[in-house]
Amino acid sequence: MPEHTKHIIQRIGETDQLYLQGNSAELALERADLRLQLVMLSRMRQEQIHFLQEAVVLLEQSRIEFAEMPLSLYVNLSLHLAKAYMLYFEITREPRFALITQQILKPMTHDDYGDIYFFLAYASVAKNEPSLSRHWLKKYVKTQAFDLELMRGHSAFDAFRSELWFEQLIQSRLH
Repeated sequence: MPEHTKHIIQRIGETDQLYLQGNSAELALERADLRLQLVMLSRMRQEQIHFLQEAVVLLEQSRIEFAEMPLSLYVNLSLHLAKAYMLYFEITREPRFALITQQILKPMTHDDYGDIYFFLAYASVAKNEPSLSRHWLKKYVKTQAFDLELMRGHSAFDAFRSELWFEQLIQSRLH
């Protein structure tokens, strides 16, 4: 087992012990993030789904349980939840997970967090909604969160690479 994986598993044990002493939204976020890291490292579908289920429960519960939290923390919990559901989509190819992602993030678009636009564009591609994906990508490109390499390299947007509008979006950010 790689050293990095051992460290993640050890940290999961530590954070689970901390949970027994008292929970917080920050702790739930860390616990879920560790599980999402294991999903990315695992090559076994059942193991990936198991860790995704745990992460989703931790994130959903913390979004409800802790009514008082800074907006940035709530957004971070929501983005991790969206990531978990899009990982579910990647593993299962079931569009319902993209729909759930949209339902989580659409109410938060007024807060102008760029990563929200990215995940909405990604979910729209997964649901075969290219015009909606284009809409969200246009918004994403205008934010501070814009990541050129992510947009160029993410496989979800492969179908757009030859499109003039996609190249123009990227070029608009380069100038």
